[in-house]
Amino acid sequence: MTSVTAAAESASKTAPSSKKPRRFLRGEEITAWWFVLPSFALLLIFVFYPMLQAFVISFQNYNLVGSTRSFIGLDNYKSLMTDRDFLASLRHSFHFAIVVIPIQTAISLGLALLIQKKFKLTGLFRTLYFIPVVISTAVAATVFKLIYNKEFGILNNVLKTLHLPTTNFLSNPDTAMNGVIMLGIWKGVGFFMIIFLAGLNNIPQDLYEAARVDGATKVQQFFRITLPLLNRTTAFVVIMTTIDAIKLSGLVFVLTSGGPNGATETAVYYIYKMAFQQMQMGYGTAAAFILFAIVLAISLVQMRLFRNAEH
Repeated sequence: MTSVTAAAESASKTAPSSKKPRRFLRGEEITAWWFVLPSFALLLIFVFYPMLQAFVISFQNYNLVGSTRSFIGLDNYKSLMTDRDFLASLRHSFHFAIVVIPIQTAISLGLALLIQKKFKLTGLFRTLYFIPVVISTAVAATVFKLIYNKEFGILNNVLKTLHLPTTNFLSNPDTAMNGVIMLGIWKGVGFFMIIFLAGLNNIPQDLYEAARVDGATKVQQFFRITLPLLNRTTAFVVIMTTIDAIKLSGLVFVLTSGGPNGATETAVYYIYKMAFQQMQMGYGTAAAFILFAIVLAISLVQMRLFRNAEH
């Protein structure tokens, strides 16, 4: 009995203290918080605080010319609900998004499937398809502005060669948005091609081999294996494309400046115009928060739909 007690006492002395790991973990947590703190401080100063200030300004009649402020409650939001120009800008943004989302997603997936197979020029084609992404928005819009020019643009020269009537895409309200859409797709398709390529590379090749053994065709493999396993990737691409499309502004700013006759004036360009051209900061900020709420609601619905489809 004495020997057992002595063995227990010696074991308790030699056993590592449970307090030491806890202290060690606590030290790791403190170190982690010190690493996170600078990033959180930057977000607090440059993101969250400006957003809070902007939200307060949206309830004010704030004119940048005289720097005068006065609280007007929900008047800015009420006026925007009946503002024809704002509602038209929302329609233009949704028109752009509805056209771009399916086309750009399909092209991106198609290009990813093409360059997934490795051959000698795979790297070259990947680079060529990705170049529009790294090109500056201002440069891309300026080049397309020259392409669309009625007098010396490449597009109209091709139409002349085919003995078809020429047109000035950017001066015709019926075709100006189509010109913006073509540029938007060309500019963004390369980035989402890379996203789809990463998703395709994560699909186990054993599934395709088993499908081929069972006699499945390429089309059947695509719809039964590729698309279902790309559900999360597709969800990311669609949500990001939706956000980018609805907040379109840079291409419009350089390419058409919202014209002709406001035919390409998107919601973000309208916000810029109200806040920094007409100096109505409160009104423009209220429009920005309405657009934020719309984009947030659409993103949440899309996430829910893709989650249900995955289950």
